[in-house]
Amino acid sequence: MRNILFISLLSSFIATSLTADFYPSSQTSEVKSFNGNKITLTKPFSHKGMSGIVIHNFGSELQAISNYITYQGRNSATTVGFEPILHQELPAVKPKVRVKDKIIGGYLYNNILLLAPDFDTYNRITSSAKKNWIHPDLYAMFLSKIGNQIPTKFNLLKFSSEYQVGLIYIVQRGKGVLYDPISARYVSSTNLSGLPAKGQFPFYMRLGKIESGWFSRDAIGTYYNTVGNIR
Repeated sequence: MRNILFISLLSSFIATSLTADFYPSSQTSEVKSFNGNKITLTKPFSHKGMSGIVIHNFGSELQAISNYITYQGRNSATTVGFEPILHQELPAVKPKVRVKDKIIGGYLYNNILLLAPDFDTYNRITSSAKKNWIHPDLYAMFLSKIGNQIPTKFNLLKFSSEYQVGLIYIVQRGKGVLYDPISARYVSSTNLSGLPAKGQFPFYMRLGKIESGWFSRDAIGTYYNTVGNIR
């Protein structure tokens, strides 16, 4: 009986460890040095491709988010070419990165949009981890508003920026991947079983269809092909 209990606890621990390793957590570091858009961090992040934010010290106890960064691995990061927030009232100092500026990797990573093939898969994944799951209905309505019908890198970035989404969990054929819309890179992957052979196109949502305007063509394709070729 004790052996059975031990094996059960061990299996639970392994499953929890794998889940924890799949979802990157928010992490902090500082700018050790910088040269142009290249930054050396004082501490590495756990997953290559993670995005983050620079908390810039403007002096006089004034701090604000000044840049997005993408983690390249081995304590190295690069700044992203667009600003997260326009600070009209703050001084336009250059450079907007200084030594000892704080960096938060995985900013908003607890807010996740899940693109799944059906309700059962959606429910199974959202029930397995305590995250702030952003419902795909919101994304579908957003696509309709901007006149798109399928996920693209551009509209995922735009949606994530407006709705404060940190990661996109995409169920692909036989696996689940975490896509960072800021860095436009996949930061984590895990095998998935029990997936349907076909999925709801373009992804599971409670809306019957994404209406994208009178003059747009109806989107065609299959779920797995669409989410496997996001461009």
